[in-house]
Amino acid sequence: MANDNHLLSVICCNITMQKQDYYNEFFEIGQQKINFSFFELNLPDDDPVYTLKKVLEDIDFSSLTARYSPKGRIGFNPIMMYATVTYAMMQGIKGVDRIVELCERDIAYIWLTKGQKPKRDAFYDFINNRLTTEVLNDLHYQFIRILEKEGLVTLKELFIDGTKIVGKERNSYSKTDIEATFMRMKEDHMLNGQLKPAYNVQIAVENYFIIHTYVSSDRTDYDTLIPVLEKHKKSFKFYPEDVTADSGYCSEKNLIYLREHGINPYIKLQIYEKMKTRAYKNDISKHYNMKYSAGDDCYYCHNGRRLDHVKTEKRNNNGYIQTYEVYSCNNCDGCPHKSKCLYKYNEETDVNKNKTMKINELWEELQAESHANITSEKSILNRQIRSIQTET
Repeated sequence: MANDNHLLSVICCNITMQKQDYYNEFFEIGQQKINFSFFELNLPDDDPVYTLKKVLEDIDFSSLTARYSPKGRIGFNPIMMYATVTYAMMQGIKGVDRIVELCERDIAYIWLTKGQKPKRDAFYDFINNRLTTEVLNDLHYQFIRILEKEGLVTLKELFIDGTKIVGKERNSYSKTDIEATFMRMKEDHMLNGQLKPAYNVQIAVENYFIIHTYVSSDRTDYDTLIPVLEKHKKSFKFYPEDVTADSGYCSEKNLIYLREHGINPYIKLQIYEKMKTRAYKNDISKHYNMKYSAGDDCYYCHNGRRLDHVKTEKRNNNGYIQTYEVYSCNNCDGCPHKSKCLYKYNEETDVNKNKTMKINELWEELQAESHANITSEKSILNRQIRSIQTET
């Protein structure tokens, strides 16, 4: 009787170990249980499922398998479920119903699942209850690092795209226009009734005042780029070497942040196209078209008159302090160029008005560096990659 009890205990132990042996079930046995070959069914030799399988073999799934109890019925292999969901994401497929359908009809999915057919509830349980944020971050980190090791991806260049509502003036859009634009943005980023997860998509709340605060007349969201890079650092343990983004991210605060962390910005200036025009180059009202004397710290206008440095101003822009150097001409009387040089010049009311300029020298320096990067060959290639892959 004692021997029988010992034998029963060994059998039960073996059954439990088999239930927990997800690795052997998926990697060593699983793909052999379907009695047909890829060649006979015309699955391409370069199908990404091969790369996925190779990468998954090197991943430690202990964080995922720990979410399962060794007691009771195990259900579907969690490694198989992860492989199936990942393969679907690689193809841009996010709908659970569509994944369920592919597991029944698509050769690659049938191969990954060993011919099993997980239903909606199984996938929802896996995604919502097993694939927690901690587990997903762990697997994602391992997955990307293996791809990097194989030379399939590089983590040194980060490409960013963003969605914003931008108006020329604070009241350039009516409340109805703003709400309609918001609803279009919301619909574009919805999946099964939920907002799609994204690093760089900023959706404003359904409130007119908040939307206008978010997209005020003279700025975009200064902080948008920083949390993206902080998440990159947290995920991959280092900052990227290069960042390529659209002009919406070209702010003083963002460029300072990139400089402090040794990151090369490939971000178009918002005036990049305007800088190429004849009107920009011939605008006599701008300091960059005036002669500057470093010794005297003054500018000379189109008429040869001095604009001396008179003071330094600080401006609080939503918590970020910007510094402006103020230059002024003490006498513009009789100047024939006042209508082109003075901002919104009125012949009747501004007859005694003198020229004053406020220059953010740090911003000018950052713009010059960014412009030099943008016009390089590497930037041209990076922006092509971003427009083809990231924006699409």
